[in-house]
Amino acid sequence: MVHLGGQLGRGSGPGARDSELGRATVTLIAALTVLLTAAPNPAAAQSAVGFQGGLAFDPEQVYAGVFFQTGDIGRGIRVRPGIDGAAGQGLRIATINVDLVYGFPLGANGWTFLAGGGPSVVVTRFADFDDQRDMGVGFHSLVGFGHDSGFFMEARLGSGQAQLLKFGVGWAITLD
Repeated sequence: MVHLGGQLGRGSGPGARDSELGRATVTLIAALTVLLTAAPNPAAAQSAVGFQGGLAFDPEQVYAGVFFQTGDIGRGIRVRPGIDGAAGQGLRIATINVDLVYGFPLGANGWTFLAGGGPSVVVTRFADFDDQRDMGVGFHSLVGFGHDSGFFMEARLGSGQAQLLKFGVGWAITLD
């Protein structure tokens, strides 16, 4: 955690922070590569690229992000890795998520109930001090509704170093 005195709760010196960030980035890229190559054929499964944004609370911020969503990997479950950035209350927060999302169709009206969650890597910086940052992990649970048109809305509940609560809307563009 970042303390006002500029000291980080773990590690020492700027090299230790960069080393931690580098190891986490390599681990995340390796995990995403395994997940994406193990996914079914995107043409048959209708993978998607999406954009989202909204409000985050604790701390109060606005956020925006992008994601890739695999097609159905089994029983309505999709893998949705993404990245978003948030700003407000003197902080900048970057979050890298790897979510498993389950979709439950709500009849023939095109709406689907969404539920899921997954781990997050969270990088926090003070807006006025670029050298004061922290990296940690968190977990998000999500619930929401999506439409066949690509529109969706969701709420995310965070734990660990993730933001406590996020409300967002977005659009997913199906890749054919």
